[in-house]
Amino acid sequence: MDERGVTFRWKDYRAEGRTRHKTMSLSSAEFMRRFLLHVLPGGFHRIRHYGLLANARRKCNLATARTLLHQPAPAVAHSSEAPTGTGHPQPTFRCRHCGAPMLILETLARVPPHPRATGFGSRS
Repeated sequence: MDERGVTFRWKDYRAEGRTRHKTMSLSSAEFMRRFLLHVLPGGFHRIRHYGLLANARRKCNLATARTLLHQPAPAVAHSSEAPTGTGHPQPTFRCRHCGAPMLILETLARVPPHPRATGFGSRS
């Protein structure tokens, strides 16, 4: 940024090789105008997932894609039908946002402290 305006680098995804990264100089007012086009008004949320996997039509779109590709639907494993080998029922946790069951994929064991650790900041 200087008295003439703002110079910045940008990536041209249509170009290949050394010409992919380019620089552009704009007046301060034009730079701010273009920058603020990306700022959403208060109360709005940016939607990043759209198209085939958009949440509103995901199931329908994926079913249509599987039909067109002649692929079977994936088998759904229910946690209540597949008990663990220990004989204990697997706990069912529910997502607090959508209510769907959450599956435990891995349990990480706690690492014991080093035997010489004496506490924070103490030196013996």
